[in-house]
Amino acid sequence: MTDAPNEGKLTRFLDFTQLIDMASECVGGKSNNPSFKEHEYTQFGKWMDGWETRRKRIPGHDWCVIQLGIQGIIRGIDVDISYFSGSYAPRMSIQAANLNEEKVPDIPPRGIKTGAAATPEEFGIISELKSDSWEYLVPMSELKPGDPDSSHNYFFVNSQQRWTHIRLNIFPDGGIARLRVYGTGQRDWTSSDAKEPIDLVAIAFGGVCVGFSNAHFGHPNNMIGVGKPKSMADGWETARRLDRPPVLKSDENGLLQVPGCEWAVFRLAHPGVITQIEIDTKYFKGNSPDSCKVDGCILTTQEEEDMVRQ
Repeated sequence: MTDAPNEGKLTRFLDFTQLIDMASECVGGKSNNPSFKEHEYTQFGKWMDGWETRRKRIPGHDWCVIQLGIQGIIRGIDVDISYFSGSYAPRMSIQAANLNEEKVPDIPPRGIKTGAAATPEEFGIISELKSDSWEYLVPMSELKPGDPDSSHNYFFVNSQQRWTHIRLNIFPDGGIARLRVYGTGQRDWTSSDAKEPIDLVAIAFGGVCVGFSNAHFGHPNNMIGVGKPKSMADGWETARRLDRPPVLKSDENGLLQVPGCEWAVFRLAHPGVITQIEIDTKYFKGNSPDSCKVDGCILTTQEEEDMVRQ
């Protein structure tokens, strides 16, 4: 998930990089930016922060299959080549598939190690996915070198389908620092029990923040992320309002008199009857909000778009 603020009126994010990274660290990927250690080497050569393959000495090209941490609709992809200036992959493509979990073969974890290629047995198992015939989201495209002004390679994806896995092809070999897959989650609701309680705003199911007043220290999407928070970085924190009075006073009911409020608007993953709401302020010690309220409404897609344009 991105922390880039988009403050002000209710507005739809125009830049797909402000959507959810469906392969982020909270669901299995890396959220930190690539780093470079000038004098660090391994027994296999220069240490690089990313995926780098050896120089190709056999026919073919290199590729990998990635299971998305969040299943859903992909809007855009960022292929980050940071620090791979002389060894970057010159071309790449992206394929995708929507796989039934029950039909995916049991693939042993490869772990994180360098200096080794897939074994014939591992190739045999992964070939059962027939990933070379998956649909193309991004055709073979040239990449720019990993210099500071050209390291990010952005690709828009024009697809309304739900995806669970992607295949990254590099031609013929080389290095890539980070792969970001931006989009919105989408649950398969046909297999859901209508009577079973479910988190309707969860990112993993398709919930998303469509607007907010302030996101100085963290994006509201963090609140509806996957799993339990590990620190304040996993929540939403706004900048302190500069229009607050120098001395706070309370009214006759004991409530503090402070101007304005901060807000965030979410679109639920699916219409439903809300029976319980949980507000978790864990790790916010001394900077949690004094109070909050939650409003709800029913909007059609067109009504939401009309409000966004206001």
